[in-house]
Amino acid sequence: MAEQLKVVGGGERGGEGGGENLMEITPLGAGQEVGRSCLVLKYKGKNIMFDCGVHPAYSGLVALPYFDNVDPSEIDLLLVTHFHIDHSAALPYFLFKTNFKGRVFMTHSTKAIYRLMLADFARVGKAATEEQIFDENDLQRSMERIEVLDYHQEVEACGVRFWSYAAGHVLGAAMFMVDIAGVKFLYTGDYSREEDRHLKGAEIPSIPPDIICVESTYGVQTHLPLYEREKLYTEVIARSLQRGGRVLCPVFALGRTQELLLLLEEYWASNPELHRYPIYYASPLAKRCMSVYQTYINQMNDKIKNKVAQGNPFDFKYIQNLAGISDFDDTGPCVVFASPGMLQSGLSRQLFDRWCQNSKNALVIPGYCPEGTLAKHVLTEPKEVQLLSGQVVPLKMSVHYISFSAHADYTQTSEFLSTLNPAKIVLVHGEANEMGRMKSALQRRFENEGKSIEIFNPKNCQTVSMEFKVDKHVRAVGKLADRIEMKKGQEVSGLLVQKGFKHTLLEPEDLQTYTQLSAGTVLQKQTIPVQIPFLALKDQMASIFSKVKLEQRKGKEVICIEPGVELHSQEDSMAVLQWKSDPITDTIADSIVAVLMQLQMKPGVKKASNGVPYRVMKSLARDQGEVDTKTGEKLFNPEATLIDEVLESIFGKVEVDSSQKAWIVNVGDVRATIDMQTHRVDCKDERVESQIRVAIKRIVQALYPIDCGC
Repeated sequence: MAEQLKVVGGGERGGEGGGENLMEITPLGAGQEVGRSCLVLKYKGKNIMFDCGVHPAYSGLVALPYFDNVDPSEIDLLLVTHFHIDHSAALPYFLFKTNFKGRVFMTHSTKAIYRLMLADFARVGKAATEEQIFDENDLQRSMERIEVLDYHQEVEACGVRFWSYAAGHVLGAAMFMVDIAGVKFLYTGDYSREEDRHLKGAEIPSIPPDIICVESTYGVQTHLPLYEREKLYTEVIARSLQRGGRVLCPVFALGRTQELLLLLEEYWASNPELHRYPIYYASPLAKRCMSVYQTYINQMNDKIKNKVAQGNPFDFKYIQNLAGISDFDDTGPCVVFASPGMLQSGLSRQLFDRWCQNSKNALVIPGYCPEGTLAKHVLTEPKEVQLLSGQVVPLKMSVHYISFSAHADYTQTSEFLSTLNPAKIVLVHGEANEMGRMKSALQRRFENEGKSIEIFNPKNCQTVSMEFKVDKHVRAVGKLADRIEMKKGQEVSGLLVQKGFKHTLLEPEDLQTYTQLSAGTVLQKQTIPVQIPFLALKDQMASIFSKVKLEQRKGKEVICIEPGVELHSQEDSMAVLQWKSDPITDTIADSIVAVLMQLQMKPGVKKASNGVPYRVMKSLARDQGEVDTKTGEKLFNPEATLIDEVLESIFGKVEVDSSQKAWIVNVGDVRATIDMQTHRVDCKDERVESQIRVAIKRIVQALYPIDCGC
């Protein structure tokens, strides 16, 4: 049986709080830009990084996120949403070129395709630039560091709970929900709510988050219906082929490419007149890519699953694999899918340079193009372009942009956010203008709906700070839960166990049943010299502590001081202090040690007139002829001598009146008498009297910093 207990003193969501309630969200990439997605979340001492990509418009170190703005050694978790290079290609660098020591997670299919994508990225990048951010060895080592999870699988790592939802977009893409101390943060990455030919749309999380970090790639744009885009795409390709042209479709090796291949395979099958035009899937990874897609068919939609019964849907009849440009017989009209998708290098750039001056040819761009890429540049319809060789030539081929990028448009995003109704929204992965327009449109929509939702659109390295003070809840379990009655204000006692941000209250005997902990006892012993009889010591302890008794055990005296501290007499004037360690007994034991240490400095004892055992004298009797009535030995107390010497150093010669047991101090014409036992000062001059009192008080405080009743 278990009960939930609300801890008094908790706060409300969004209330005032201290530094521990401050959440900080900082984009290191994709802040008012598209590319190098990377975001850091800090809350309750936990640091989580989402995605670790490069900017496709740049190469080398310039393409990396702004890692200088964070201490990699402080990052606890790195969650990668999908395999596209602008979300994952900086991972080998971050793992092995920085001091990051945390854990990395992604889905099973993302890990499988990540290996292929980054191998191709490294190969293309090596041909295009000498400044490599990682090599094949780094990539292979990174595979050993990556841990995998399934959709909806809850994982607890580094004190943080998280799980993922299907994001649409590409195979294996995930949205991550992170729960830190009860505050839930959803990072969508790239997502699409639209189901296509092989993937389901993004899920609506069953648990509403407090904060959503969402992409804003298309701003306020709304996509054409999918069937209209497919019709437009196939018609553009067919017209270009029929006029004798070649069609270049720049794509990434994996992702939306498989969607377009399924579309053309179906279109060719229903249009026999196109069978004479070959379709090439130009990638050295083509066969391996297809095998990965065949492996993870279970993550696809019902359309694909139903086709599996009839055969492998990715075993194409009208599409041929092309390993490289050296294997390409460029003798007539054809369609070529070639990577990379931004035309910055590789086979797609080589074919563009070869075909761009022929007006019969067509360039059909099916994905989003970030600023700074050649693909984005040609969409502005320039009259001339620069080839890889540096030569400037006229651009005569027709350029078409038909989006199949599977990023959510404004309609999808606004409905998604309105359904989940978070307290805060952070926009990333969008150009500044598009992001700004989207923020304004969302604010207007939420105002019309009567919702108060804060929206942020930070730049790179600009931190968004927000307060989230939440109530703490304690879960009562076992015998404790059975015996308590849930009443407001009821006081409940038990053993409180904290694991991460979870609190459990239970009886000590249930500890091993409900936790992986076990109870233990630390028995402490300390040997201390004791110069006075145990009976006198027992009386001294009784004057300080309330429950003290003296026992005989095996012929030896034991002083028992509740709760649970014992002082055992030993031979050679020694004693053993013994106790079971806990905060209370530790404090009592420390006090006893302090008392015993002071008693070693002041051993004067005498027998009381009524015959009770020896006690410690409370006076500072000086060695002036007073004797121990039991032993006949003269008492000696060094403290009296010390007071005598100190007074003499301050006020001059000090006389001793043995009959009155007093010191006599003369300051000029002023005479003062000091009682050795009570330290009372008699003096007609108030100023001199005050000086002497202060001097004696300081001497006594120095000798006895702890008041032990002596």
